[in-house]
Amino acid sequence: MPRRCIVAARFFPPPAPLARYFTTFYCADITVADGIAVTDHLHPEWSNLRFHAPPLIDAENHAGMRIGATHFSATGPSAHALRFTVGSGRIWGAGLLPLGWAKFVGVPAAELANAVVDGARHAAFASFLPLADSLFEAAPDSDAELARITTHFLARVDAPVAGEARIVAVHRAIVDPETATAAQLAEVAALTSRTLERVCNRAFGFAPKLLLRRQRFMRSLAQFMLDPSLKWIGALDGHYHDQAQFVREFRQFMGMTPGEYAARPHPILDAFVAARARLAGAAVQTLDQPGGAALLSSPLIPAPIRPPISPPIPPIAMRRIDP
Repeated sequence: MPRRCIVAARFFPPPAPLARYFTTFYCADITVADGIAVTDHLHPEWSNLRFHAPPLIDAENHAGMRIGATHFSATGPSAHALRFTVGSGRIWGAGLLPLGWAKFVGVPAAELANAVVDGARHAAFASFLPLADSLFEAAPDSDAELARITTHFLARVDAPVAGEARIVAVHRAIVDPETATAAQLAEVAALTSRTLERVCNRAFGFAPKLLLRRQRFMRSLAQFMLDPSLKWIGALDGHYHDQAQFVREFRQFMGMTPGEYAARPHPILDAFVAARARLAGAAVQTLDQPGGAALLSSPLIPAPIRPPISPPIPPIAMRRIDP
């Protein structure tokens, strides 16, 4: 019999002082029938911090870097798919925008590009370990857990970020679909090509050309994931010359063909992408503006007024997927 996987995903806006550093805070309650784990593939994204209860996670990147059984997993910005396996449990995550990486991690993003690490053991993520160790208590409590996350980062929000204006300018240019070349990126960000390379290495993890290719690819992939009825040809970004070019880049970024990807079950990502698109306006992190995701309220419940620690966006409908 097929295994039923139920994913309840919720997204929370960071409080105003943190909005420029994070995409969203998010929580997922995952239930897999019979206690059996499910496997999925993360698409290319910005850096993420993920906290697991219980610590049932197994993940491996394209180069064979692997982690397992940790309560705190961390990824650098990525340009390749990441295979992961999870069982029933709760996951909290924080998506770090490039400016957030520069502020809260600090090491050059290129040093951890495509990396997946045990955050409890890696020096670059040591400052987040107190949060990982204290986030969960015996009984799940979304409000209390969200408060611990926001409190942790608000206590560190005053630390300066060198080159902040340049990072924001580059990020804004990258997410603009009209920016097609590295030369255009440098022009829009008002930087020399050499300075642009340094900024991208430090905060974004990749060279300008690769960042733009990844952006083009993610616009196409997000469109397909939201509406598979389009077929791949209907989801292609306008900057692709032809379908063959897209297929080549799909293999590079995802490690499989578009057909192989479409044929696989996506028990976790399908739920996340649909929920994120509905409430955040963008299906994937890489499409978020420099100020983070513009989270929307449920159409059934008015948007809450934001106090110092933001309340959650009303929970979205659960997705049932039979892998």
